[in-house]
Amino acid sequence: MYNIVVCFKQILDIDQMKIDEKTQEPITKNLPYRLEDLSKNAIEEAVRIKEKYGGKVIGITFGGDQATLGMKEALAMGVDEGIIIKGYKENNPELTSEVLAKKISTLKYDIIITGNASADSYTGLVPGKLARKLNIPILGNAIKLELHENTARITRSMEDVNYVVESRLPVLITVEQEINEPRLPPLIQIMAAGRKPMKIEEMQIQIQSSKKVISNKAPKSDRKRIIFEDIDKGVEEVSKFLRSEVK
Repeated sequence: MYNIVVCFKQILDIDQMKIDEKTQEPITKNLPYRLEDLSKNAIEEAVRIKEKYGGKVIGITFGGDQATLGMKEALAMGVDEGIIIKGYKENNPELTSEVLAKKISTLKYDIIITGNASADSYTGLVPGKLARKLNIPILGNAIKLELHENTARITRSMEDVNYVVESRLPVLITVEQEINEPRLPPLIQIMAAGRKPMKIEEMQIQIQSSKKVISNKAPKSDRKRIIFEDIDKGVEEVSKFLRSEVK
């Protein structure tokens, strides 16, 4: 049996995001949140370990009231207990890892699982910093995970070569999308999620961000907006254009 902590992130639904034509900045007002894709892979892998070997999965995320929907989704996927850390609004890997380490150090764990990086900032820095603060090894970019008693073994893909790496527990493991296909929870699990324990806790440390966002603008895209009324002629013109670009 293994005690597993899975850290996941909720992000603004970038698929629904629009850009202000005047300022070129993203319009985030009233934009819904959703579970980040690699976070779903991390949750799925944690649940699969529990199903195969037994144990308990604790999910941790940041946020306020909007985070409860994402946490309920994680609970429906198979997480046993949820912890939402309220009051942290930074996007700074050093501070994020500090807050997570403070909380996780109070829990009993054998394995910590996270996504390799988040879809919004995609720095990939938090897992390594978190492992360092907890003083545990890290196995990154896993596309396959195996457990043998007190040892975790992962396979990671580097271009055309697969590497197999292992470490003693406790260990932090980051996962890639190739590691699994997150399952849609059945109705019975969705209904049961509301009865699982979910705690909203205030952040326990005082932090001061050293980062200041000066601007956040979308790259300018100039489109020629060429319309072809004749399909055959249009295909021919596009083909000529692509060939000229290759040259």
